[in-house]
Formats: sequence, C-alpha cells, structure tokens
Amino acid sequence: MSFVPTRRTVLRGAAVAAALPMVGNLSAGSASAASGGHGTPPVLGTNVLVFDPSMGDAAIQAQVDAVFKVQESNQFGSERYALAFKPGTYHVDINVGFYTHVLGLGESPDDVVIHGHVTSDAQWFEGNGTQNFWRAAENLCIVPPDGLNRWAVSQAAPMRRTHVKGDLTLWPSPPGNRWSSGGFLADSLVDGQVESGSQQQWLSRNDTFGSWTGANWNMVFVGTQGAPAQSFPAPPVTTVDRTPVVREKPFLTVDAHGSYQVFVPALRRNSTGTTWAAGKAAGHSIPLSRFHVARPGDSAETLNRALSRGQHLLFTPGIYPLSAPLEVSRPGTVVLGLGLATLRAVKGNALVEVDDVDDVTIAGVLLETASAGSRVLLSVGDGRSRRNHAARPTLLFDVFVRVGGFVPGGTEVGIRIDSNDVIVDHVWIWRADHGLDGSVGWSVNPAGVGFLVNGDRVTVYGLFVEHFQKHEVLWKGNQGRTYFFQNEHPYDVPTQAAWGHQGTRGYAAYKVADSVTDHRAWGLGSYCFFNLQADIYTDRAYEVPDTPGVVLTDLMTVCLNGPGGGGITHCVNNSGDPVQNGFGTFFLKGYSNGVATA
Repeated sequence: MSFVPTRRTVLRGAAVAAALPMVGNLSAGSASAASGGHGTPPVLGTNVLVFDPSMGDAAIQAQVDAVFKVQESNQFGSERYALAFKPGTYHVDINVGFYTHVLGLGESPDDVVIHGHVTSDAQWFEGNGTQNFWRAAENLCIVPPDGLNRWAVSQAAPMRRTHVKGDLTLWPSPPGNRWSSGGFLADSLVDGQVESGSQQQWLSRNDTFGSWTGANWNMVFVGTQGAPAQSFPAPPVTTVDRTPVVREKPFLTVDAHGSYQVFVPALRRNSTGTTWAAGKAAGHSIPLSRFHVARPGDSAETLNRALSRGQHLLFTPGIYPLSAPLEVSRPGTVVLGLGLATLRAVKGNALVEVDDVDDVTIAGVLLETASAGSRVLLSVGDGRSRRNHAARPTLLFDVFVRVGGFVPGGTEVGIRIDSNDVIVDHVWIWRADHGLDGSVGWSVNPAGVGFLVNGDRVTVYGLFVEHFQKHEVLWKGNQGRTYFFQNEHPYDVPTQAAWGHQGTRGYAAYKVADSVTDHRAWGLGSYCFFNLQADIYTDRAYEVPDTPGVVLTDLMTVCLNGPGGGGITHCVNNSGDPVQNGFGTFFLKGYSNGVATA
C-alpha cells in the first residue's frame, strides 16, 4: 500500500457556488418547532432541519441534497447545518458535507431508520479524503440497500451511536490509490464487516463489529467487541479489552408529544460494547426548557447571563463571534453544539472557561481564533487543585480547535486541563496548514502548545493534535492515560534555527514532564512533512521520563518528506531509528524506564 502526505495539496478560497434554497424553516407544521415541553416552544433556527416521515421521502431528499450542494466542498465557509430526523423510517440517501451534522432524535439508534446511505466520500477532492473534516453523524440506524455504507473521513468527523445493518468502509470510492486520514467511531454497532482500506489511523471505542479487516499506520480499539486481536506492529493494531471510565456524549431527543430533551448518558467503568445493546441506555434527560437555545448573534454577555441563571446552553448551527469567554461555574452544566457550531475569539480572549467543579459537559463545538494574543481557548480549572472529581468527572466530547485556516489568529495554548479526573473523548486541535489566502503562515497563525495537562488522573480517548510550534502535547499531571494519539509536526518550519529549544532540534510532539511518575499511553502516531525547507529535523517524536511508571505502548513515526532531507531522528527519547529522506516508518512495541521494545 502506498501513501501520500495526509494533506499535501492546498485548497484555497473555496467559495459557495450556489445559495441554499429555503429549507426547513422551523415553524409549526411539517418541520415543527422544537418544544421544551413547558410553555412557548423555543425555535432552533432555520439551519436545523427537522424531518418526520409525514413530510414524504422525496421532499426530504430534495432538502438534504440542497444542503449537500452547498456544503460538499465548502471547507472554509460560514454555513452550518443540522439535519435532524424524528423517530420513524425514511428512504433517503444522505451525503454529508462540511459542517453538516446528521442526527436521529430517538432514544435508541433504531428509532430512526434510514433505508439508504449516510455517506462521506471525497469526489469533491478527486478521491482524496484527507481533508474530509468537520462533519458528524449520530443516533441513527442505517440500512444501505447495497449492504455497504461509506464513511471516508479524516479528523473532526465523528460517527457515534449508530447501527449499520450491513458493512462499513472507511476509505473513498472507488477503491484504489485513494486515502483517508483519521477517524473516530463510538457506541456503535456494525452488523457486518468494517473495512479500513487506505484509512491511515482510526480509533474505535465501545463498539461492536461483526468483523474488522485492514490496518495501516495506527488502528486502535478500546472496549470494542469483535475487534481484531492485538498484533502491533504487524499489522499495527492496538487492542485494549475494556474502557476504564467514560460516559457517552449527550444527545437531543423528542418524545411522542413533541417535547424535546437532552439525554445525558451515565458514567460507565470497565465497559465493552455499546450503551444501548440491552435496551435504553442508563442516564437522565434534561428538558429543553432548561436550556438557553443560542443562535448566531448571541453575545458572550447574553450567554453568560444564561449560565449564571443556572441554564444549560444548546448552540444551534452558526458562527458566534465572542469578545469574552463563556464562564461555566455550576456543576452539571451541559454545553452542547449542533451542526459544528463555531465559537470565534475576536479580542484575543479565551472562549470557554470551566471552573474546578463536578460533571460539566462541553460537546460538539468548534473553537476558533479570529485575533492574536489568546492565552488559551478552552480551560478546565484554573491552576493545580487537590479536588477529586472521580465520581462526577467533567467531560469534553468532539471539541475541535482551529488556529488559522479561515482567518489569521493565534493562541499560546489550545486546550488546558488543570482539574483532576477530566475525561476527553475525541478532540482535534489544529493549527492550520492550509486554508484561505492570508490565514496561514509561521507568523500568521502562531500557536505554542496544543494540549496542556496539569491535572491528575486525566483520561483521553482520541487525541488528534497537529502543527503546533512547540510541544503538541505537554503532560504535567500524574496518572494520565491516553488511548490513541495522532500528530503531524508543523509543515511550515522556515529554518532549523526557528524551531528548537535548549540545544534540541524541534520539539517532541508528545512530551511527558520530568516530574511525572505515572503515565500510560497506547497507540501513538507522529508524522513529519516539512514543506518549506526539506532539511528540517526534530530530534524525537516522544519525550518521557525514564521511570517504571511511565509506559508507552505501540508507538510509531512516519516521514513524508521528499528525498531532500529532513525527518525525525529518534522515536522516543534517544531510542528508535530515524525516519528521514523520503517516505519511511518506524514502529516500537513499547518504551519504559529507558528500555525500548522493538
């Protein structure tokens, strides 16, 4: 199998070619308004299209197709959409483009049955799926008429809580020399076979498969029934039998009376398989009347007033320029985004600040810089703490950070975790390597550290961090756990002198601080592609203290440069062969206490 750099081709200035026709105004009738169950129903806005079977499949198909026409190649556009299906059966094909969120509104995935495909493909990019970002599908039963559903995605494109009655393939059509570059599947059932094809890296968590075939650089399975056996590095499959602690992402539901709620699943420990295999998942519902339903135009002041009144936040699709951070201080608060709702820092501010409290949820939002000087975009806690939140941990789900790409901007840190016991379930923290003209460059979208952990007992499933100018991940807390890491070093290093510290060339992508005595990570991949100067090196991809309690399992490096030089000198610390001077990979089964296991 041959590969290309995951995003070597630059897409610039993609424009919306056609205006979306009027679709799905949420008024009483065929696309009914969302009811909180008490009093006047809040309106979810024109970019949430709510469908029910009585509308007719042809009418629904026309609206779904109209959204895809706008969103198929709209990588850096401002449009955002959620396609929401009430319980029932539909005969439609759903192509999922950028900033499109397809969701069922039932209590179980099998409550919304799509007789058709829910597809992410890459025909817009000549079959290259390595830029299929920023889209989502969840809480659906998919019955593909030909037996095969395609979800050829890269970062920030989760599929959750789905039932595929057939096979699932993870690479673009038609099969051949086509690529996809990273994905996340959770709480899902695939009756048939999952085929990875040319998919370069993948995390499956708490899924159930009939079978799995294929593996390339880094395939990781945690708490997944039907996963392939541990075999790293030949093939590079990492299998962890049970998920130590997690709860699933909250989701929007509607009952038979038309009342909407947000269901918050319960915490699970040492789990395998889906939450819904034996019936309704454990958890609790929050009526939509207890949410402030945010729409574009809401200011930080408006949103913070709602939080201070004890309301939760539901962000409808759109872009939210904010000049101050959201201040989340009440235990149990849920902040949930639909349609890749985008919070944009416009005055060098943070975007979300969570106090050191229990059981906060931040889910389904894209956090973006639109100004220079932010210290951090999302923080949980403020400084080291001794508080134990293990019984009611704070969770981040599908939180995506973007520095540059749409507009210039910068930040010192993408996400900072200071509280203890936080669980992170799928993040992509991206300093843009391509985008609209004038939005990308070494000094145009500066960003220091992508993911900084100061708290203890922090657990991460699906840590994607790319192109930051210092350490992509810097871990200072004890008893941290990472299940799957995907990284690319910055593409645009101008000179070797511009990238390094204390006599070291470059920065380790995954750095565990010398003070840490307990840290474990499984399934780690770090890649380099230096596109301005070929002769750029980083001395190591991973850097950890040599102590028995710090253990890395199944780690690899890849060099994607041309033959002009450059690469990664060592895999971890001073161990591992270099990858350099053209395409190359290196695998280690493990590293601990100064000993590398090949």
